[in-house]
Amino acid sequence: MTRVDDLPIRDDLRGRTPYGAPQLDVAIRLNTNENAHPVPAELVEELVAAVRAGAAGLNRYPDRDALDLRAELAGYLGHGLRAGQVWAANGSNEILQQILQAFGGAGRRVLGFTPSYSMHPLIATGTSTGWVDGRRQGDFTLTPDRAAAQVLAHAPDVVFLCSPNNPTGTALGLDVIEAVLAVAPGLVVVDEAYAEFARPGTASALSLLPGNPRLVVTRTMSKAFAMAGLRLGYLAADPAVVEALQLVRLPYHLSTLTQAVARAALRHTGALLSTVDAITQQRDRIVAALPGIGLTCVPSDANFVLFGRFADSARAWRALLERGVLVRDVGLAGWLRVTAGTPDEVSGFLAALGEIAPGEVSGDRVAEGERA
Repeated sequence: MTRVDDLPIRDDLRGRTPYGAPQLDVAIRLNTNENAHPVPAELVEELVAAVRAGAAGLNRYPDRDALDLRAELAGYLGHGLRAGQVWAANGSNEILQQILQAFGGAGRRVLGFTPSYSMHPLIATGTSTGWVDGRRQGDFTLTPDRAAAQVLAHAPDVVFLCSPNNPTGTALGLDVIEAVLAVAPGLVVVDEAYAEFARPGTASALSLLPGNPRLVVTRTMSKAFAMAGLRLGYLAADPAVVEALQLVRLPYHLSTLTQAVARAALRHTGALLSTVDAITQQRDRIVAALPGIGLTCVPSDANFVLFGRFADSARAWRALLERGVLVRDVGLAGWLRVTAGTPDEVSGFLAALGEIAPGEVSGDRVAEGERA
């Protein structure tokens, strides 16, 4: 049987494995940061109607530049944004890929501060962009001075920042972003996929867009909008950045049906975002319950919690799975990540965790991921 490495594949892809999270049929799935609340039934009917209307014209290509959708996304984001400052694609991963296609590439480098979104270095590899592994504080935070110093040291063509960060859930202060913008020679991309879940008072990098033409803020409809299956990501930036991405995007990359469903969803933003409070309540419930089980966590502004410290996090992951609970092993020794699901799902998770934690936790262990 032919193996991948038997093919004339690029040398930098040899031996690699594709991105993926386990998709297992268990009672409680809390491993992929999906919104556990389904799309409201009344909205489903409107989405079906939008698909039906769009289907009649599928013999024609879609609006290549998705102008109406971009205008409505700009309206949702506010901050005085216009359609020309917004770009949309098939999930925020495609947005990030297009950014590196335009501003990265062979001979260029992108800096990210790990632990962070694991797709960032994979997208860098896929676009032949060199990856620079930045470092966070021992508590997974990032200070303005520390971030700026690493940008100055490496002079990357693109910097990736996440706020809130995945997998830690930590949000960045605007002072960190401003410090990076002040010294970065190229683009600064702030990934705000989980912004709608942030605690009150958490500022968005959208407020920094005026006067910063090298700042890009990315968002998604997968999380707070409960539309992970739609695959719709977008960004806000200077119009010149949007023009640059149009140089590398594939023709007609957003289907007619994707655009129609996304626009229908945006007409019901209030209903779709009504679950955000319920989700953050369950997130905070998890955070409050962990000390009583002998565990700790990282303060979260997202719809998930990074928790530990386990003597053996891989064993703890398997023990939870044996009890019908699927969480995410993100590769940080001593830590696991759990999505804030429905009240019943969280109850099941906490019950299972209570059964295994006494034999798994070691309060004195310092995780390998907590790098100074």
